Amino acid sequence: MAKLSVELERYFFEEERASDVKLTDILSLAGERIFGFLFIILALPSALPVPAPGYSVPFGILMFILAIQLIAGYKALWFPEKIMKGSIKLETVQKFLEKGIPWLKKIEALTHPRMTYVCTSLPGRVVIGVAIALMSIFMIIPIPGTNTLPAMGIFVTAFGLQENDGFISLVGLIICLIAGTMSTLIIFLGKEVIELIFNLIK
Repeated sequence: MAKLSVELERYFFEEERASDVKLTDILSLAGERIFGFLFIILALPSALPVPAPGYSVPFGILMFILAIQLIAGYKALWFPEKIMKGSIKLETVQKFLEKGIPWLKKIEALTHPRMTYVCTSLPGRVVIGVAIALMSIFMIIPIPGTNTLPAMGIFVTAFGLQENDGFISLVGLIICLIAGTMSTLIIFLGKEVIELIFNLIK
């Protein structure tokens, strides 16, 4: 099976595509690896160290819906028809992938199937689903500072899920725990207070 970065480069850069990319197009590319694949794609814009205004809320909602289905043990996913028919400009997708594929390749160099029960067992998938659902909620909340780290947690956790690498998923879950703690503090104390505390610690 080809690496995800290779498939994305081929699909979005080498092959001729329509000017708009629909969710159904991405689902056809995902094949059987639908959950991990979609989480990676949807988390990528907010996880990158570049501004991605306007994507964390809608993509967070999509990932929350997806996470609930992962928890419920769905094999095939369901989205409302309006979402399935929604589209995003090809050039927008390519812009994010140009920034994201180098990161994908770095993680791919570290991943291989291990501790697969974390990704394949029902308890493991439930824990992953709950973590991603919580991180998605933080992404949906329109407060600065609660988007990037939760998205990174989803991205890394999902990459392990995609590659059946339980170790990488566990690393992602640790990032989710840190992200959840930081986001909660930001919500209740404010970003400025958290930055002040860190500056005092330094």
